[in-house]
Amino acid sequence: MEASSWIVPALILVAGVLLLALILRPRGRRVPGGDGEAGETAGRLAQLADAQARLAESVDRRMQAQERTLAEVLQRSGDRTSATLTEVRERLAVIDRAQRTITDLSAQVVSLQEVLGNKQARGAFGEVQLHDLVTSLLPPSAFAFQATLGNGRRADCVIHLPDPPGAIVVDAKFPLESWHGLRAAHEQGDDAARTQAARAFSAAVLKHVKDIAERYQVPGETADSALMFLPSEAIYAELHARFPQVVEQSWRARVWIVSPTTLMATLNTVRAVLKDSRMHEQATLIQAEVRALMDDVARLDDRVGKLARHFDQATEDVRQIRVSTDKVLRRADRVQQLELGEAAGASAGTDGARAAG
Repeated sequence: MEASSWIVPALILVAGVLLLALILRPRGRRVPGGDGEAGETAGRLAQLADAQARLAESVDRRMQAQERTLAEVLQRSGDRTSATLTEVRERLAVIDRAQRTITDLSAQVVSLQEVLGNKQARGAFGEVQLHDLVTSLLPPSAFAFQATLGNGRRADCVIHLPDPPGAIVVDAKFPLESWHGLRAAHEQGDDAARTQAARAFSAAVLKHVKDIAERYQVPGETADSALMFLPSEAIYAELHARFPQVVEQSWRARVWIVSPTTLMATLNTVRAVLKDSRMHEQATLIQAEVRALMDDVARLDDRVGKLARHFDQATEDVRQIRVSTDKVLRRADRVQQLELGEAAGASAGTDGARAAG
């Protein structure tokens, strides 16, 4: 509607200019007499009125077309504005949720810093991670937490392995203060401070390695090695990348430094060893049972052989009985034949006596 407010005056201005041009247009030769000139003027005025009417109609049609176009443009603009506002509201909702998430994460980071700043809480934090990893990968009979060793030391975790190597102790504490000092020195950019902080961190780790080796490597009770658990992949990576001499000395002390990832791999290996040990024990039991079964089969074979010999003896006895029975039957037949012969002779003597008498 704002566009049409200047279109109408412009069109009226154009119509006035055209009318003035028609009035001031040079005329041709006039015919003598005032009637002719008046008729010509009336005709021009009629043409001018007709042209003005056509112009007004054209202007009206164009104004209507402009109004429809403007309405369509405003409708599309309103739709786009509404869609844009809807999208903006959705994005604002996403940003609001992200802001709340960031706030929660900030609170959790602050809580984690408080935990890591306290030695006891830090030790509990490492023990919780160690507990979760061990309980998720090993059977309950394969480990014990806060177990007291023969030397009176209490270990964070003891993993029971068959001899060799025997039980392995896992310590869940780590020197975080020296690590924070090292990071602070790197942020300051002072070479002397970095060197001093690196020496302090190296000395703290080596002292911890020495303490683990002295406390948790008990001859005759545990293996000749132990694990130092670092619940931070960043410290583990920094230690292996910039302090290889510390790692080598821990190897010589037979204290293996592990992170959550490497401890998980180690526990998987331990689980495979335990499974192999159980299979070996079961195989030993199976071999003992098979040997006992073979002894039973040998006794059964001996008894079957004896029974077969008894059957053979019984068969021979039955055969001999049959032979004796056959002899008895033949003798009985002969005896019967003798008796029949004697009876026939006696019958013949009786008949002769009767004939003589």
